[in-house]
Amino acid sequence: MTHDQRPDEFDLYDLRLMVERIDGHCTCNMHVGDCVYLRGGKFSLPDGADFCLYAFQAAIPLLPAKQRQNHPADWMETDSRVICPDPACGLIMRIDRLEKRRLRHDDVSPIRWQDDKMTG
Repeated sequence: MTHDQRPDEFDLYDLRLMVERIDGHCTCNMHVGDCVYLRGGKFSLPDGADFCLYAFQAAIPLLPAKQRQNHPADWMETDSRVICPDPACGLIMRIDRLEKRRLRHDDVSPIRWQDDKMTG
């Protein structure tokens, strides 16, 4: 927690999941540069864009950890590539951290923040 941060606030990075390379044959018509964004807890696409569900699902388990600042030696701080699970596709995506976003607990959880009960 920083000095200007309230006890019920936390920071998350906004993320971009972007197609960096395609080393095979992508049947979902993906292209280098295609991307999806994660801001807070919401995904979005650029207008008129789409993104392959199978490639996207490979990255989903990593995204909440990439939104958070981890120990510098944690592999989540150094590794940012994800591979589409289709072995013929060869699609490689990169998770990029963008800006930090400050969130409040009560805006993202149905369980109300109680500072005295959250300490132990």
